[in-house]
Formats: sequence, C-alpha cells, structure tokens
Amino acid sequence: MLRLTLLALICLPGAALAHSGAHSGGAFVSGMVHPITGADHILAMVGVGVWAAMIGGRALWAMPLAFVLAMLAGGMAGALGMMVSGVEPMITASVVLIGAAAALTLRPALATVLVALAVFGAAHGFAHGVEGPSTGLIAYGAGFAGMTAALHALGIALGRMGAGWMPRMMGAATAVAGLGLAGGAL
Repeated sequence: MLRLTLLALICLPGAALAHSGAHSGGAFVSGMVHPITGADHILAMVGVGVWAAMIGGRALWAMPLAFVLAMLAGGMAGALGMMVSGVEPMITASVVLIGAAAALTLRPALATVLVALAVFGAAHGFAHGVEGPSTGLIAYGAGFAGMTAALHALGIALGRMGAGWMPRMMGAATAVAGLGLAGGAL
C-alpha cells in the first residue's frame, strides 16, 4: 500500500513539474506541500532515507540532518533573491546520484556523504525558497523542513524493508527516474 501511494504521488500530472507555484492553506501548509509537488524532490528525499538505512549507524540521523539543514540555508538564499545558477541540473543530478549510490550500496566516508548531501540539500532548498511565499518565511521553512524529514523517514522505513536487494532496486529505480527527469520523460 505504501509503495502504491508513493507511486501515485510520483505519477500525478502536476508532479511532473518540479515546482508548480503557490499553494493555498497558509505558509506552513504551503511549505509542507511544496516538496511533494515535484517528482525530483520526492525521489531525492526518499532516496536519502533509503541510502541512510543501507549505511546505518550514525548515517541514519546525520544524512537527513545534513540535507535538511543545508536545505534550510538554501531556502533562505532563494527567498532573499540570491542568484544561483545550475540549481535545476543539480537537483536532477541529486536524484540520479543518490539513487545510484543506494543501488550500488556505496559506503564512502560519512563526512564525504554529508558534504555531498549538503550541496544537494542546498540546491533543493534554493528551489523551495524561490517558489515560496513573500511572507511567513519561518512557517514556510518549518513546513518544507518537516515534510522533507518525513520523506527521509519514509525512505529509511523503505530501506529497512525486505531483503538487501529491495533497497538496491529502489535506488536503481530512483536513478533511472532521475535520468528520465533529465531527459524530460517524467
């Protein structure tokens, strides 16, 4: 059931567009909704959790935390109107690389993983910040940070399910979907 729900979210027509614009319901709700309006965000955030579950230990909390904190910093930069180039390609690359890392069960030094996830998180956050409301930034940031943490937790739960091949297949599917996003197929 959980897999079907995730698949349905990814396949929603609006989800094919990375950032579908304003959301109703106030800044907090808008922040919560934004990460689930784009397949790129869902895939990367769930992928972080799957990969963290595969690495285990301190990675279970450190990987999601690095992503979320950097995402908040990137969100602030976007909300303040800072100019950053290459954000969308970086977001797409994050989906492919996080998925590939999980599929290949890569276990580099945790510090290396955290730096990479911070870069990816900042890119995702920048996109959230640019698309966010002009008022209520703290509530909006809390909403998108909370939803991101929930998607990471979902990924951790999925990464702990079944045999060792299952999380690897989820990683491979994430990487392939990222390639589809890069080619405009999704």
